[in-house]
Amino acid sequence: MTSLNIYSDGGCSGNQSERNFGGWGAILEFGEHKKELYGGEADTTNNRMELTAVISAFQALKRDGLSVRVFTDSSYVADCFRKKWYVSWEKNGWVNASKKPVENKELWMQLLSHTRRHDVTFYRVKGHVSVEKLTETKSAELYRKFKEWNGEDFSYGDFLYITAMNNRADELANAGIKTVKESAAAL
Repeated sequence: MTSLNIYSDGGCSGNQSERNFGGWGAILEFGEHKKELYGGEADTTNNRMELTAVISAFQALKRDGLSVRVFTDSSYVADCFRKKWYVSWEKNGWVNASKKPVENKELWMQLLSHTRRHDVTFYRVKGHVSVEKLTETKSAELYRKFKEWNGEDFSYGDFLYITAMNNRADELANAGIKTVKESAAAL
């Protein structure tokens, strides 16, 4: 079965400041078919944009029961699923290990409802890596880290391609930030 790949990224210009602009980008890839999505919002956080990128990608799917691979540079998103944090959160009434309410609960609940309709695996990608500018040593080091995070099933070519797609998702997130900034300036 061919997997649907989702490459996602979110960002926030001025994260944690009083006035900021966030953006998200996602690429859906099924065989030779690709669809790019992006958007943004004001007064948000980086983590909200990372979640929104993945949620928006799932919202674009037309059917359930797909085999989906999500590639993200967000350890926040990837670790939740890889380490199954959400199981404890749900069991404990959406309270985290520090006995505090889980941040972004409504987004996590939305994402969980989407992932439960598919066979989903999350993978971690190192963000903001300019593949063209890497030395051979640095490239080999990043590939080793990628395999440490995701297992041995990925070739070096896979690593380079996935990294390039993550960079494109980052560009889309930046387009989302730009759109929101321009809208705010026009007001």
